Amino acid sequence: MATCPVCKIDVNEEAARAETGLTAHGASEVDPDKGTRRFYDGVWYYFDTLNCSSKFILNPSTFLEEAET
Repeated sequence: MATCPVCKIDVNEEAARAETGLTAHGASEVDPDKGTRRFYDGVWYYFDTLNCSSKFILNPSTFLEEAET
């Protein structure tokens, strides 16, 4: 299990990556209610909600500094 760097809730990595369908152009779709993920600075980060993902991407250093302390 991964931990959301924003709210510190556990996220099931497998569920966040699970493909639920394809877009009209063939890209994989996932269910954001099961978690989301973002690739940042060479690392995948997992989030419990789209809101947490958005907060992280606006200022990742804030949440990464908190994790280091």
